[in-house]
Amino acid sequence: MKISTSIGFGIAAAIAIAIIVGLGGGQEQSNQDQIRVAFFPSIGHAAPIVGIESGIFQNGIGEGIEIETKIFDSGPQVIESIFSSSIDVAYVGPGPVINGFLKSNGNDVKILAGAASGGASFIVQPDSGLDSIENFDGKRIASPQISNSQDVSLRHYLTSNNLQSVEKGGTVFVLNISNPDIYTLFAKGEIDGAWVPEPWATMLVEELDGVRLFNEEKLWPNGEFASVLLIARTDYLEDNPELVKNWIKSHEETVGWINTNPDKSKSIFEGFLKKHMGKSLPTKIIDESFSNLTITSDPIKSSVLTFAERADSLGYLGRTGYNLDGIFYQPDLNLNEMVGELNG
Repeated sequence: MKISTSIGFGIAAAIAIAIIVGLGGGQEQSNQDQIRVAFFPSIGHAAPIVGIESGIFQNGIGEGIEIETKIFDSGPQVIESIFSSSIDVAYVGPGPVINGFLKSNGNDVKILAGAASGGASFIVQPDSGLDSIENFDGKRIASPQISNSQDVSLRHYLTSNNLQSVEKGGTVFVLNISNPDIYTLFAKGEIDGAWVPEPWATMLVEELDGVRLFNEEKLWPNGEFASVLLIARTDYLEDNPELVKNWIKSHEETVGWINTNPDKSKSIFEGFLKKHMGKSLPTKIIDESFSNLTITSDPIKSSVLTFAERADSLGYLGRTGYNLDGIFYQPDLNLNEMVGELNG
C-alpha cells in the first residue's frame, strides 16, 4: 500500500486529543502517479480516514498510485493549499469551498460529492441562560473560524432571532477561535456557548458538563445539510479524469461500507487517531459523535446553495453578488457538451 502522511508546522493541543495541523505549503506539483489528499482528524471526515486506512481507496485507484495524506484542522488552510497546488483532492466544509470557488472566479475548485451531513451542535454552559433568546445580550459565543460553516450558521441563527454580533452593532460577542481553544475557554467558563462540529460538541458535553441546546440539523429541511464535501483542484481533475473518477467511486464504496459496518468503522477511526495523533478519544465520545451525523456521498446541493445565501447576507461573499454556476462537477454533462461541440 503506497500511502505517506505529511504533517506540517503546528500542534494545537486540547485536553482530550492532540490535533496535528498539516499546513502543506509551497508550489508543489503533483503527477499522474500520485494523489495528495487533505482531510481533518475528525469524525465528520470518517470517509477518507476509513477509506484510506482500510485500503478501499488504494484498491480503487490501483497499487501504482501513491496516496499522500495531509492532515489539517482549518478549511481556509485547505483552500489556500488548493490554490498553491499542494493538494489535489480534499474533504472540507461548504463555507470554505464556496469562498474558494468565488475567490478563484470559479476556476480552481469543484465539488465532487458529499461526505457527511450534520454533525454540528450549539453547546452552552449549564447556567448560561442561553436556552432563552432573551438572555443572549452580552453573552460570549464561539465558533471555529470566521466565515467557516459553523460561523455562518451561528451568525445566521443570531440574525434570524433579531440579534447581531458586537462588531455589527449588536450585543452578542462572537469569538472565532480554534476548536482546541474553544475547549479550553469553555472549561474555564470564559465563554457561554459554542457552535462546534463533532467530536468537539460531544467532548464539551461529556467532559465539561456542557448542554447540547440543539443539533444544527434541527434547523434544516429534512434534517439534512452538507457539513463535509469532497472537492478537487480543477486542473488536477482535468489532467487526471480517470483517477478522480476512480477516487469518487471508491469514496462512494467507502460511504456504503461505513454505513453497513459502523462498529468496524469506529474501530478504524480509533486506530487512526492512535497511530497519527498519538491518542484516541473515549469510546463513549466516538459513539455519541457518530450518532450525531450521517456519512453520505450526497452533496445535498440545496444546502450548499443556502449556505451561500446566508454567507452573502453576512457580507462574506463580497459586495457585487456571487455566482455558483459550475461549482458542482458534472462529468456526464461535460461529456454531452463536448459531443455537442464536435457535432457542431
